[in-house]
Amino acid sequence: MSLNAAIIRKDFPIFERLIRGENRLVYLDSGATSQKPNAVIDAEADFYRQSNAAVHRGAHQLAEEATEAYEGARLIVANFLGAREDEIIFTKSATESLNLLAYAMGNSLKGDRFHLGADDRIVVTEMEHHANLLPWQQLSKRTGAKLSWFNVGPDGRLDLSDVDSIIQEDTKVVALTHQSNVLGTINPLDAIVARAHQVGAVVILDACQSVPHMSIDVEALGVDFLAFSGHKSVGPTGVGVLWGRSELLNELPPFLFGGSMVSSASMTDATWAPVPRKFEAGVPNMAQAVGLGAALEYLENIGLENIHAHEIALTGRLIEGLLEIEGVKIFGPTDLKMRGGVVAFTVSDIHPHDVGQYLDSLGIAVRTGHHCAWPLNKKFGINATVRASIYLYNDEADIDALIEGVRGAKKYFGDR
Repeated sequence: MSLNAAIIRKDFPIFERLIRGENRLVYLDSGATSQKPNAVIDAEADFYRQSNAAVHRGAHQLAEEATEAYEGARLIVANFLGAREDEIIFTKSATESLNLLAYAMGNSLKGDRFHLGADDRIVVTEMEHHANLLPWQQLSKRTGAKLSWFNVGPDGRLDLSDVDSIIQEDTKVVALTHQSNVLGTINPLDAIVARAHQVGAVVILDACQSVPHMSIDVEALGVDFLAFSGHKSVGPTGVGVLWGRSELLNELPPFLFGGSMVSSASMTDATWAPVPRKFEAGVPNMAQAVGLGAALEYLENIGLENIHAHEIALTGRLIEGLLEIEGVKIFGPTDLKMRGGVVAFTVSDIHPHDVGQYLDSLGIAVRTGHHCAWPLNKKFGINATVRASIYLYNDEADIDALIEGVRGAKKYFGDR
């Protein structure tokens, strides 16, 4: 079934406004954050209007309703990922989810499964967002564990020619992105997961750019932990998800300490509550979790397969159009195999920020800069790119407006 983006946009109130005067909004920055449908806005607002109370606390009706709504959202997330309900941990962001893992591993005692030392190795990739690079980089510095990485080839894909030499016998952690937020590359996981598990390592997947755009089943992926953010999934800001295999979460020590994450406490010691509450210290982002549940139900009603097919068709149109413009260089695969709806490019010798501002004057919102991926930019010898990221509410008119906008920017700056 194909999508009708014009009908979908009616669910998103922000598309009713005009930008920079009388321009319609062409929003091509969903890789940074997605827009929100009324169903999500209403779900979050209704929680505050009708059921606001601290979850897991109190015996009064509002507390019961709040807890039911919050735990109901956890079940929605679990079903969305093909996971168990007790494997879903709510955080404030995917960044916090990844830091939770890194700091919890750093808290592991010698002899524990997740303890790292100078004899151990952490493996990442050159295409990681800083959120899935810096936590492991810093954990390496704190523990003395070696840091290794997969290189990115000129085509924007990982070099997997010798997986065994990267994931060595001493590897304990392999952390990688599912889809690059710059290149659009979707990484094949089978060989990486198989080798990691062969040497006893856990695989951590940054799925921020994949969960909102394609059907995900954690069991089918074979990874051990997965993180994604609500705000990129047409959901609220301030809520993220960490999924982990229950047996691994049970072994992992807590990251934050405080209320609700203990089963008992004395002046000198404490015992932890069962997973997932062990990792949810304090009053959680309740309304945001409820909003995320509404967001994932919204995406499921449209169909993740439909969303992905729609985005790929638009991506092909965008790549084809950009390549027809002299001086445009695309970073990442120009074919559609194992690729998502993110296209990063430069235009001749025009600074990407200038291109972005020109496009903004037309009502076209794109991202410019290094996209929180400095090592990847250095790999390609650039400081910044223009990035267009496509989602379910975009259509062919949006893509054509961007292509014509790039032509206009080239002419405008070329004539100066």
